[in-house]
Amino acid sequence: MIIEGRYNGPADSGNGGWTAGTVAGALPDAAAVAVTLRIPPPLDTPFSVVAEAETIKVYAHGSTLVAEAQPAQVDDDDVQPVSYAEAVSISAGYPGFAAHPFPTCFVCGPDRAPGDGMRMFPGRVADGVTATPWIVPADVSPAMIWAALDCPGGWAVGIEARPYVLGRMATRIEAVPEPGSDCVVMGHLQGLDGRKAFVASTLFGPDRTVLAVSRATWIAIS
Repeated sequence: MIIEGRYNGPADSGNGGWTAGTVAGALPDAAAVAVTLRIPPPLDTPFSVVAEAETIKVYAHGSTLVAEAQPAQVDDDDVQPVSYAEAVSISAGYPGFAAHPFPTCFVCGPDRAPGDGMRMFPGRVADGVTATPWIVPADVSPAMIWAALDCPGGWAVGIEARPYVLGRMATRIEAVPEPGSDCVVMGHLQGLDGRKAFVASTLFGPDRTVLAVSRATWIAIS
């Protein structure tokens, strides 16, 4: 297992959603998986995977614990989806265009070229609620769905004002969307507790069917 350099979040570590989705792939039979990131995931570094009962542990450099994964239960969020056209309009107001703590992020970095990054730009529907359009690429995968769910949740916290990174993410994928389909991802802030922010994210298909949902904890950094 390895997180290639192009899948960064912060410039020198893996995007949280992509990393968590990659780790979750070690539990292919679980209906939903929770992944906890123990350190910023190193890039271009081979990971070893160890199974302990129902828990998967991922190590770098032999003994450095990077992440843990285990089966989970993930309930739907009550956020109301916007249409794809509305998401396109909302995305034009993406706060990350003006201020972004990680402008080269694989998912939401405006400095990534089309075709290189996912270029998902979550604008604000209301306080604590974001929406972004997503045209599903030909190489869509479960790890990419985790990534697509990741950053819209972070921007629901307001990471342009106080940077946060992903600490834990639990995701349930109902269906992988068809390549080329016009989807919408919504982020929803659930609450704050000190340095922790709790968010939900939902991937809606073209007919507003829930295709995937996640619950995540983000951690404020200095």
